[in-house]
Amino acid sequence: MGVLSQTRRGHLAMLVFSALVAGSFSLGSMAANEIAPAALNAVRFAIAACVIGGAALMTTGLPRKAFAAPWRYLVLGGLFATYFVLMFEGLKTAAPVSTSAVFTLTPVMAAGFGWLLLRQRLTPRMAVALAIGGAGALWVIFRADLEALLAFRIGTGEMIYFWGCMAHAIYTPMIRKLNRGEPAVVFTFGMLLAGFLILLVYGWSDLRATDWAALPAIVWITLFYIAIFASAATFVLLQFASLRLPSSKVMAYTYLTPSWVILWEIALGNGAPPMLVLGGVVLTIIALILLLRED
Repeated sequence: MGVLSQTRRGHLAMLVFSALVAGSFSLGSMAANEIAPAALNAVRFAIAACVIGGAALMTTGLPRKAFAAPWRYLVLGGLFATYFVLMFEGLKTAAPVSTSAVFTLTPVMAAGFGWLLLRQRLTPRMAVALAIGGAGALWVIFRADLEALLAFRIGTGEMIYFWGCMAHAIYTPMIRKLNRGEPAVVFTFGMLLAGFLILLVYGWSDLRATDWAALPAIVWITLFYIAIFASAATFVLLQFASLRLPSSKVMAYTYLTPSWVILWEIALGNGAPPMLVLGGVVLTIIALILLLRED
């Protein structure tokens, strides 16, 4: 395959990634107050690890050399476990659309960490695009309230989730830095297994305290969605794209997330945000177009 076709594959992977990730915001907000985030995510990592592990065994296999330097998987698993736990903590109080807007700040942070870890440089067009996208995200986060924006009154849920997005932004360039040629599915399995072990230790008391039989249906629906579609599938897509595109471009697709979330919210019968808020979403789409045009 040539460079162009591999690049296009990376872009297609991230388009699917953004649609699948968006569902976790809408479903997650409906389940966040029904179960402890650490317990939910420990089980989601376990399910995802089983799915990806099975896929690896049926395709590339799990060679012993892939598990050299296991600390790499602990670093990546710890970063993503942090992201998901803080996401569900944030969704306890934050609305899905504004939370997904916080997620769109990730490309700015990923660009910074991409430079620090890999010396990936920003072009002027990419810098302008990230600035436009960041402005659109802030407009949605503050719900088109200029007074709240000027006073920088941000909700607790959004602030909690921001720190999770910081972990996600570090994770993206770290994939390329720590990968030693392992196939995406094998590398993902190692990360998921490490993330599960970390959450098993961290969330043991929550896991034991949860009355699993009494959980409402929305928790199980959310759990299997985030484990299969928003974990196993998206982890592979992110690994695949990160090995073919610069970190800032991989994370540029997060700018589509608020648009997808609005569609998810409408589909689930939760309604659409006010028209003024949609202006910020339009800015995030403009940012995506600017970032991708450079190819």
